[in-house]
Amino acid sequence: MLTHVVVAPSGFKESLSAEAAADAIAAGVRRVLPDAELDLVPLVDGGEGTAVALAAATGGRLVTVPATGPVGETIGAHFALLGSGDTAVVEMAAVAGLSLVPHGLRDPGATTTYGVGELIRSALDRGVRRILVGCGDSGTSDGGAGALQALGARLLDERGEELPPGGRELTRLHRIDPRGLDTRLADVELLVACNPYNVLCGERGVARVFGPQKGATPEQVEQLSAGLENWAFVLTRDVAVPDTNLRYGPGTGASGGLGAGLAALGARLLPRFDVLLDHLDLDARLAGADLVITAEGALDHQTPRGKVPAEVARRAKLHGRPVLALAGTLGEGAREVPGVDACHGILPAPMELAEALLRASELLTDATERALRMIVLGTRLPVHAEVSGTQRPSSVR
Repeated sequence: MLTHVVVAPSGFKESLSAEAAADAIAAGVRRVLPDAELDLVPLVDGGEGTAVALAAATGGRLVTVPATGPVGETIGAHFALLGSGDTAVVEMAAVAGLSLVPHGLRDPGATTTYGVGELIRSALDRGVRRILVGCGDSGTSDGGAGALQALGARLLDERGEELPPGGRELTRLHRIDPRGLDTRLADVELLVACNPYNVLCGERGVARVFGPQKGATPEQVEQLSAGLENWAFVLTRDVAVPDTNLRYGPGTGASGGLGAGLAALGARLLPRFDVLLDHLDLDARLAGADLVITAEGALDHQTPRGKVPAEVARRAKLHGRPVLALAGTLGEGAREVPGVDACHGILPAPMELAEALLRASELLTDATERALRMIVLGTRLPVHAEVSGTQRPSSVR
């Protein structure tokens, strides 16, 4: 019997927040199991919704401040003060996320993380002792250069002139003057919640892996890659704490290289789920589930590389719980995600992307109902069916 169902989805990028996805799945479950106990655990991965979720989970609050958006305009951004009062959560997506970049301006060579540095400064103004920066859903590829500029570093070309914003400018970087960096940074613990699989440079560098998703052409990808190589070299020479591997260190490529920029200031780059999920008591909640349902926009070969469904499945399997994963698209490798017992796409028929995004909540609810009805049917089938006659078929083809 399915009496206790844990719903632990990620958000669907540019469509559903994690909270909205959890609500949509719950609606589908209730169509099939109206009396089941539902435990909704919308999960954050450092991207959109992280500050809101952690503020709510800890009894904290959001602080709204003006800051520089990814294309240079002033926007209303926010960070969270956790219930403890000594920790701030800066969600980079709240000020430099892809959703804040209009489709006609999606050029990761021009967007900036300047606003991230401004949010860090605003958190310092509140006298916190710890700042947790959530990385994910970024619309930038500047290596965190903008954030360092907002914190007081000067990025100079060969003529000693300040570089303008954007990752494409990093090929011209000649020297970094760190003397103006905010001195309060030395008195706080700076943590970065990131995907450790994302690195700054090389063939799996962040510009090559994620640049096209942010609007970069193949030529721009190579330009950004070259700029980040130069950024890593100059940043290591002029700023970074000793023995910091900014090119290939785990998490250095997080949020278009923001991880590397903050690591140079002494930040610790930590696997995001180790940092974020403890606030939600996820393991204890999974332990009591009869079924775990997780979801994300896409399920494919990238999912095991630090995505929410893979982490939920891994933790659920520690308690022997079955896992159903729902996704907007099922790509190559979707059925090989460790710990996922079954996966189900939410689209009932081919449709335009714009329509799918618009109807995401409805589609997710309907898909949950379809998948759950199949599961319930399976629980009602006899384990051994009688076969009439004298000959039993050897196989079914």
